[in-house]
Amino acid sequence: MRIERADVIITSPGRNFVTLKITTSDGVVGFGDATLNGRELAVASYLEDHVAPLLVGRDAHRIEDTWQYLYRGGYWRRGPVTMAAIAAVDTALWDIKAKVAGLPLYQLLGGESRERCRVYGHASGRDLPELFESIRAHLDLGFEAIRIQTGVPGMDSVYGVASSSVGELGGDERYDYEPARRSARPAEETWDTRAYLRHVPTVFEAVRNEFGPELALLHDAHHRLTPIQAAKLAKSLEPYDLFWLEDVTPAENQEALRLVRQHTTTPLAIGEVFNTVWDYQTLISEQLIDYVRSPVTHAGGITGVRRIMDYAAMYQVKSGMHGPTDVSPVGMSAAVHLGLALHNFGIQEYMLHSERTNAVFGPTLEFADGGLRPSEEPGLGIHFDEQLAAQHPYERAYLPTNRLLDGTVHDW
Repeated sequence: MRIERADVIITSPGRNFVTLKITTSDGVVGFGDATLNGRELAVASYLEDHVAPLLVGRDAHRIEDTWQYLYRGGYWRRGPVTMAAIAAVDTALWDIKAKVAGLPLYQLLGGESRERCRVYGHASGRDLPELFESIRAHLDLGFEAIRIQTGVPGMDSVYGVASSSVGELGGDERYDYEPARRSARPAEETWDTRAYLRHVPTVFEAVRNEFGPELALLHDAHHRLTPIQAAKLAKSLEPYDLFWLEDVTPAENQEALRLVRQHTTTPLAIGEVFNTVWDYQTLISEQLIDYVRSPVTHAGGITGVRRIMDYAAMYQVKSGMHGPTDVSPVGMSAAVHLGLALHNFGIQEYMLHSERTNAVFGPTLEFADGGLRPSEEPGLGIHFDEQLAAQHPYERAYLPTNRLLDGTVHDW
């Protein structure tokens, strides 16, 4: 079964997405997600100009060989653009293989290891009343695990906190959290680490007092802290029994997690900016983290993330795949199929896409009892509407940048 076409589709139903559509000589179609928030066109060009011409005529069933061909054969390895492109190809080929087999994708990955994939949602607010309102809204939807992000006194805006007015992000609706603004240049936010470290423990104390000990709580520091600051934060949050503390330091400095580990028992998650199993070698082998954050969309697809998780399983490290709204419904569906099959699945990040996005992609995931389950349709269970997608052209958008109070560009 040969690949006949590989088409790149860019659409923006509320936000920008890049989708790869692979068509075989038999007319079977598979979809892959290649979205890289704020750098979407870079991946689209990589696919259109370099990868798609190499796919035509290849055997669509040879998924592993194609993965190695695109990874090892290109010489320039790794990196978010390359690995997002490979992920799109890999996911589309798995979609095709499952459709030909007449099975939902998870069955080809070994079958289900659980009934559904536990997920967590995003609650945020500029102050405690707004935050509590957001938590209650998520509880009403059925979430049983919730990420907590809040504004910090003295700072006008904080990445990860819904504070933009309706329409600011484009159109007449906004997500609870979608920081990529449609503009010619990135928005700039100001950051004060000492104010943040003072404020966050008081927030979790208030949340625990209001919602009790059973609700699973998570928090993301977005790489903003030095190792000793991260250790201080993790230790200060121990009384509030977090499910995890995420991205406490810049991910490139893996040795920093040794210092954090020495000072706290708060579980740690990291890796949404990692792209391959080699990025995790130290973190996993030295058991410096508890959860792997790489998504299918950015880490070489189902094949790439499965490779990471097989390695992680040796050290009792679990999955916690990145899944905000910049992972399209294609990428989310792939993550849930993989998560259902993985023995060392931990939890799946899940943000609700807009009605416009869902109308274009037609996902068939079921959300109930705090978790997601794929449909029994063959393949990923995606019904992509190309005509509707064409009605939403690309619009330039950027994630914000971060500066300290003195103007220094800072990590986030």
